[in-house]
Amino acid sequence: MVTCKICAMRRLVPLAIVAAFAACGRPPRPLPTPAAFVPQFPDFIVPVVPADLSGSPAAGNQDRGWRFLQAGDFKSAERELDTALKVDPAFYPAEAAFGWVELARKDAKAALPHFDRALEREHRDVSALVGRGQALFALNRESEALTAFEAAVAEDPSLTDLGRRVEVLRFRHQQEDLTRAREAARTGRSDEAVSLYNRAIASSPDSAFLYRELANVEHQQGADDRALEHFRKAIALDPPDARSLTQVGAILDARGDFEGAAKAYSEALAAEPDDAVEAKLENARARAEVARLPEEYRAIDAAAQVTRADLAALVGVRLAPLLQTARRRDAVLITDIRNNWAANWIIAVARAGVMEPFANHAFQPRTVVRRIDLAQVVSRLLGKVAEASPGQPSAWQSARVTFADISAGHLAYPAASAAVASGVMTVSANNTFQPSRPVSGREAIEAIDRIEAMGRASGARGKGGR
Repeated sequence: MVTCKICAMRRLVPLAIVAAFAACGRPPRPLPTPAAFVPQFPDFIVPVVPADLSGSPAAGNQDRGWRFLQAGDFKSAERELDTALKVDPAFYPAEAAFGWVELARKDAKAALPHFDRALEREHRDVSALVGRGQALFALNRESEALTAFEAAVAEDPSLTDLGRRVEVLRFRHQQEDLTRAREAARTGRSDEAVSLYNRAIASSPDSAFLYRELANVEHQQGADDRALEHFRKAIALDPPDARSLTQVGAILDARGDFEGAAKAYSEALAAEPDDAVEAKLENARARAEVARLPEEYRAIDAAAQVTRADLAALVGVRLAPLLQTARRRDAVLITDIRNNWAANWIIAVARAGVMEPFANHAFQPRTVVRRIDLAQVVSRLLGKVAEASPGQPSAWQSARVTFADISAGHLAYPAASAAVASGVMTVSANNTFQPSRPVSGREAIEAIDRIEAMGRASGARGKGGR
């Protein structure tokens, strides 16, 4: 009988509790949220509940949790947000709000996983992006924080304060990367330098000097295609960039693109006068002229022995202005050069009286040039130089050089003496002239170099081709 009474009492207890609530008019309900309060964290970004989650029962818990957070009641906020995630584990706004609660507690390490879970659900959620950035920044992971902030500003450009912070962080990181990149380049760690310069450029893509410095490192690596691309990018961003233009010229010059090199050097000089660049321009133009010449001409330098056609071409190309100032014959009959590659230059030197056809009107363009033949040509060219500067006697004109193998009475002695006395040609160690020895391409070019220099001094300037 006693047992039955106890059972009856157990059945009546829940009914009594319900009756008590009914008597008071207060059914069970969640914790009350603050009716009115001053937000303690006005800079926190409230998570937005998207339309497809607005009907979730977790939405109310998330809203109350946020209000508790702003009222400074972290424990109640955590309870509401925990309930929201239990009710609906996919309700990522509550996860983001949880992260902000941890940030309010100054526990960035605990906050970060909440923001990461929210972004796994919705990678464009602004509240989670900003919160993640704040947590990373507090953990001294500034580069990652900057990435998160940039993504947030890209999603919501109205975040102007955050946008200004992003600019400051970008500048600071760019300066740090730039310092490290320059140090890496200076110490030969070129791969690291390239990586750091590229990172700095990603933060500041309109900075011409970054592309120029990156290109310098790539040029040192031998990656000239990339270097050219980045030098040209620097020029596009800063058109008067004389340094980048000069470097473009140097790369093109080394590749044999003399026309392109001359154009780059010319543009560099227009932006900023420089004697060294002026010299490079002249050399590039001269080499461009040579590049347009026949293959036979370009092969002279390496020739073991030159022909009369080769020597005529060298004189005609290199000393054209000197030939033009000389008294010229109206017509010269030459019978054996019709199909010769050097025909035009042969006619030019013949008309100037520097190299003449033989008595049978044949020039014999394939005949090998001997040292005494070169001396004859040099002697006549020296006469042209003297004509260009009358009244300025030269020592070679009256000199009488003694040779071990040519007597003063030899028919070719005057030419050999003038060529050696002027410094255009030299003798061997035993003071022999070796008149019958064939002339190499290098020897012929060196002789023309010296005459060209004398012509410049007298005002009869040559072309400077090689």
